[in-house]
Amino acid sequence: MSTPFRTLALIGKYQSPDVAESVLSIARFLRDRGLAVLIEQGTASSIGGAHDFPVASYEHIGASADLAVVIGGDGTMLHTARRLIEHGVPLVGVNLGRLGFLTDIARSSATERLAEILDGAFTAEDRFMLDVEVLRGGARVFHTLALNDVVVNKGELGRMIEFELSIDEEFVYTQRSDGMIVSTPTGSTAYALSANGPILHPSVGGIALVPLCPHALTARPITLPDSCRIDIVLLPPHDARVHFDGQTRFDLRAGDCVRMTRSSRSLRLLHPEGYSYFAMLRQKLHWSAAPRV
Repeated sequence: MSTPFRTLALIGKYQSPDVAESVLSIARFLRDRGLAVLIEQGTASSIGGAHDFPVASYEHIGASADLAVVIGGDGTMLHTARRLIEHGVPLVGVNLGRLGFLTDIARSSATERLAEILDGAFTAEDRFMLDVEVLRGGARVFHTLALNDVVVNKGELGRMIEFELSIDEEFVYTQRSDGMIVSTPTGSTAYALSANGPILHPSVGGIALVPLCPHALTARPITLPDSCRIDIVLLPPHDARVHFDGQTRFDLRAGDCVRMTRSSRSLRLLHPEGYSYFAMLRQKLHWSAAPRV
């Protein structure tokens, strides 16, 4: 069967002894199928033994690859998504991490599942991202995208911060807390879940706001339409910090506004045929498991 994927890129978790064997094994498997294989340059330098394959930057991968295979955990997938989102390269994940909500192919069956995907037996899923900017005195001082979440928190302070929340320019409330998680459906099973936020199915067009240790016990998580503009304005006298997917951060000053909207760009994930979101949740969250005695 013909495949739309002729050039594949392999991207692995850095400094992980398990990655080298998996990357090289998958690379040889793909080459034996007559496909062009690129290994991301940071991955190649960390695993060694990749001299038989072309080494490529993320920019080269974005311009040349039809599919990127991410070998690692959800953190590796998040990093890759942020680097390749502007190029529109679809991603598929092989799990070498702990939970693997995004990297859903088991290491033991990687070549078999990849063979199915290459033969056209896959389902595609689009995950939206958040477009985030930090405004200081009305001017943009930082801009990025987030696939999982945006977390405004107290940083190094040993006390709560205070901020104003507005939705579509309408004031909602002033909150004193350790911060706020603004989560996409993809991120609803990450930090937001640990803070008692709701799990949002990936097809839900919603954004969850999850307070972190709010001083008012009536402050509860809320899910908003993904068409909303969300503004969080940090109130004096304290500074704070904002994190994006746990990958990058920016130090906030009192008066700064963190503005979030749904990005026009989305990430395309490929899953093996038969993939089930609910089966994944049962496995990762141990639903229906017998209680320990």
